[in-house]
Amino acid sequence: MRFIQAVVFLIFLGAVACFAVQNTQVMTVQFMKWSVSAPAALTIVSVYLLGMLSGWTVVAFVRRSIGRLGESDR
Repeated sequence: MRFIQAVVFLIFLGAVACFAVQNTQVMTVQFMKWSVSAPAALTIVSVYLLGMLSGWTVVAFVRRSIGRLGESDR
């Protein structure tokens, strides 16, 4: 099973590397007065990681809130 997971992981890494090589155009992202220019692949990966972080934070907040509701019942 670990061998299959390793093969799938390597295929995924290969796809990500292929994506990064093919998307080297520079994009500019603007937010209010800030402006950042970076390759498209780096921009997309950065936004993905920020989304993961914010999703993780929301899930942690909801779990903590549900846990506190359960404690108040006791």
